[in-house]
Amino acid sequence: MPVEYPPRLLMCPPRHFEVSYSINPWMDREAWRKYADTFAQTTEAEWLSLKALLEQFGAVVDLMVPVPEVPDLVFTANAAVVLDGKALLARFRYPERRLEEPHFAAAIDALVKRNILKSSVSLPAYIVLEGAGDCIWDPQRELFWIGFGPRSSKQATMIVEDTFGFPTLSMDLVDARFYHLDTAFSVLSNGEIMYFKGALSSSSLRMLYEHVNICDRIEVSEQDACSMCLNGIRIGRRLIFSSCSPRLQRQLADRGYFASVTSLSSFMLSGGSAFGLTLRTGHASRRHPRARPRTQRATPNLGDLHSYGMVTAADWIAA
Repeated sequence: MPVEYPPRLLMCPPRHFEVSYSINPWMDREAWRKYADTFAQTTEAEWLSLKALLEQFGAVVDLMVPVPEVPDLVFTANAAVVLDGKALLARFRYPERRLEEPHFAAAIDALVKRNILKSSVSLPAYIVLEGAGDCIWDPQRELFWIGFGPRSSKQATMIVEDTFGFPTLSMDLVDARFYHLDTAFSVLSNGEIMYFKGALSSSSLRMLYEHVNICDRIEVSEQDACSMCLNGIRIGRRLIFSSCSPRLQRQLADRGYFASVTSLSSFMLSGGSAFGLTLRTGHASRRHPRARPRTQRATPNLGDLHSYGMVTAADWIAA
């Protein structure tokens, strides 16, 4: 089993988060507008609870600055694909989300300047890949599972392989509700794969069955999938969900996992949940046991963080 170090995550405070457009079946602008003030308060409380839980379980959280009129910047999983200290920056399919690209690039550049990451690279102009939301690292098998169809290009597999030097497996997403792979597919620490069968094409399911032993496959119900249980976060044997049925919790407990549930109902109104709200920047392969360099500079002061496009939690809350 791969050695795991305390995870490092990039997050963005939800100061400007809202459902102001619709690019997936979950996004209801009218419902958000009707209860905007209530949702805004709920969003902040839920995001802070998630961050606190992550830190309680040992994660190190870096924050980027929220930006007005870029509401989905909060879903940092879509910023990039990161492995062994290298970040492959995302390119988005929809114009509404392309506004995020320079801000995510600045945040990644800030992590490079702070010596947390080593480098970043860009996709070719004709390739769309929406970050770790559609490109999930499997540390047990040392490969990437890549979703394509609704958001990302199938051709992205070649770029990911060339960039990181590891194989990829392409998964065709066929249900509009599960527009990113991270909404329908999850890799657990001991190599188990949780998935919703209805989101994947028959050829993708065959590929899954060929590469994952039956004892390591956990098929979830449509009800669990629609509650975004597959968009959870793993920290070793601890799993963090916005929702998880008692049946699934028992299945996971039988395999030695400990599930924690923290409400993220306001983010689910945009089709996202725990995994989508974090970008794991410390993923490391066995060939590079530590993704970040051995020597790290001291954390910059607050002025430096702002110049990098980063901000501390205390600064955000006080503002």
